[in-house]
Amino acid sequence: MSTLARQAPVRRAKRERAERRRMPWWQLLLRYLLLLAVLALTVGPFLWQLSTSLKGAGEDIYRYPPSLIPHEPTGANYAGVARIIPVWDFALNSLKVAAANVLTNCAGAALAGYALARMRFKGRKTALVAFIMAMLVPVESIMIAQFVTMRELQLNNTLLGVVLPGCIGAMNVLLMRNAFAGLPYEVEEAAYVDGANTWQRFVRIALPSVKGTLAVVAIFAFMGAWDDFLWPLIVLSDQSKFTLTIGLNFLHGTFADNQRLVAAGTVIAVLPLIVLFACLQRYFFRGVGEGAVKG
Repeated sequence: MSTLARQAPVRRAKRERAERRRMPWWQLLLRYLLLLAVLALTVGPFLWQLSTSLKGAGEDIYRYPPSLIPHEPTGANYAGVARIIPVWDFALNSLKVAAANVLTNCAGAALAGYALARMRFKGRKTALVAFIMAMLVPVESIMIAQFVTMRELQLNNTLLGVVLPGCIGAMNVLLMRNAFAGLPYEVEEAAYVDGANTWQRFVRIALPSVKGTLAVVAIFAFMGAWDDFLWPLIVLSDQSKFTLTIGLNFLHGTFADNQRLVAAGTVIAVLPLIVLFACLQRYFFRGVGEGAVKG
């Protein structure tokens, strides 16, 4: 990384500290109050679900004022979820779908984004417009066509049929295209002079410089596949192939609805997303402003 690129975060931090010193105290207080309000709106529901999942049968979850901390914490609700539905089998199916979605989106979006940003070919602008237009089409309007296609390919009621429609997202292609377009051309030109072909420039120079955007694509692809409910519900009919989002729907009974079990299932479903973000957050916040290629 160049010296200017290494000094940029330091200069930015000094500028932020200087602005903070010039800011009046009431503006700083208002900013922190707004941040706390946003934190409560985003993290509060998850904390409430976690608290409900740990409350025993003898504890009233509808009491007023509500109690966030369980008086007698128990893990029986998680065991109850496993007794009612094969939650770990459903989670494994979701993990297979999500992992395949991440691999196909990272590989496909990176290749397509690099071609749109760095290569010159006839119809490049038309292809870019096509990806932009694809983002404007509601997913629900093409699900019937997708289902007919999967049925003709004999892929309905298979996990591959769940993966294929979302294996490369238009948004992910545009994210990678913008990331590659922001890289300096001088480094690739030097590699071209040294005899590197297009594939070598992509793998050894361009791709390592956009790890931040690649992490964003991976997180978005995993979240989209893990949280998807409507498409797996349409294409899958065999219970042994259900994903976790469909399987958790069995926790809602016709005549009984135990909110403790529902909360426990929700926590089980959210936990992999938290783990994934914790592993990739260093690259996620780095973004695409990484400057020159690391040697």
